[in-house]
This record gives sequence, C-alpha cells and structure tokens, in this order.
Amino acid sequence: MALPNIYTDVNFKNQPVSSGLISDSSSCTVSDSSSALPKKTTIHKSIPGFPRLLLALWIFFLLLAILFSVALIILFQMYSDLLEEKYTLERLNHARLHCVKNHSSVEDKVWSCCPKNWKPFDSHCYFTSRDTASWSKSEEKCSLRGAHLLVIQSQEEQDFITNTLNPRAAYYVGLSDPKGHGQWQWVDQTPYDQNATSWHSDEPSGNTEFCVVLSYHPNVKGWGWSVAPCDGDHRLICEMRQLYL
Repeated sequence: MALPNIYTDVNFKNQPVSSGLISDSSSCTVSDSSSALPKKTTIHKSIPGFPRLLLALWIFFLLLAILFSVALIILFQMYSDLLEEKYTLERLNHARLHCVKNHSSVEDKVWSCCPKNWKPFDSHCYFTSRDTASWSKSEEKCSLRGAHLLVIQSQEEQDFITNTLNPRAAYYVGLSDPKGHGQWQWVDQTPYDQNATSWHSDEPSGNTEFCVVLSYHPNVKGWGWSVAPCDGDHRLICEMRQLYL
C-alpha cells in the first residue's frame, strides 16, 4: 500500500561542520505544510423573510399612529363643540327658548331652539334691534347675546331677513374692511366671495367708509349692501346657531 506524501521544510541553523557530521548541538526547525492549509470560514445565514417582517411592523405602527391622531382630532372637535354650546347657553343667561320639532334629526337631537324673540331660519337664529350704535358697539351687543353680526351666505337668507326689516332704516352686518384696502372680511372668518355679494349698483364706494349696512334703495325697490362709516349709528342684526336638544 502506497504511503501518503508528507512534505516538510527542514532549516538548519549555521553551525560549523566537522568530519562531515552534524554537531549534536545543531538545531533544526520543522514546519508541517499541512498547517498552512486554509481554515474553514463560518457563514451566518440570515433568517428568511426577516426584512419583510420589519417592514410590515413599521407599516402597522405607522397606521396605528395615524388612526390614533385622527381619533384625537375627532374627540377634540367634539369637545370644542360641547364647550361652544355650553358657552352659548351660559350667554343666554337662562333666557326662554322657543323650540320646534326637527324632522330631520341632527345628531340624534329632535328639537331646534332659538331664544325668545329671535327668528329661526336654516339652522340659525336672527335678532334685529331698534336701538342704534356704531359697528363695533353693535358687534359687542351681539357678542353679549352669544351671537355675532349677521353673516349673509345666500340670497335666500337675505330675503328671509329683509322681509321683516324697516326699509327706512339701515342695519349693520358683519362685513368690514378694517384697513381700507378692499380686503373685506366677515366677523366669523367666513371667506369673502366677490361672486356671492349683494352690493347696490354704486357700491362699494368711498375711501373712509369701511363697514357694511343692509339698506333699501327706493329707486331699485330692493335691499342691498352699502358702505357706511363705522362710527355711524345704525340698527343691527345678530345671528347665532340654533341649539339642538
């Protein structure tokens, strides 16, 4: 049987040689070539599907955070509505309410109410006063009633209100241009729409009249908007949301 080949490197250190013999004190280094063989490397295999699992978890927690944020916003809005309704009731100072049954139930509440002597129309209540005051004083009076000066949002709303007004008087509404640059704004921050206005044909005019009144022009036999000095004394129209019970 053939023996396996074994290769070794023998290195002799320099020693004096005498009589063709190697001294007993000579030393040699023997290295086995088998020790130079490459070592096996350990390969760590990744767990199949692990990156996909991390991605799925990340998406899950992201959706959970979004849903939680939406829920907080809804709860905050509901809380704000309740506070507003409570504030309005307190401002009414326990005034007597006139309520009618609401056939199209709003938030499971079947009665829509306005304070006594206020007129209901399309989820709002309206109050007109015979007293006169400046625009700012008129807005203050409405605020004390838990309301604000009239914000006209449709021709139907304006027609309903003007049916009960005195054509010989002018009534402040909640539209003004505080800086006098033609930047009209409503008191409740409703955006001003130039295409949904009821200006009289010669309005708006003037450089120092920055508040708006609802007035009747006999020559056109109709109601419309006119500008007026904000410190002038005119009647007022207050508006507030109906209360649902």
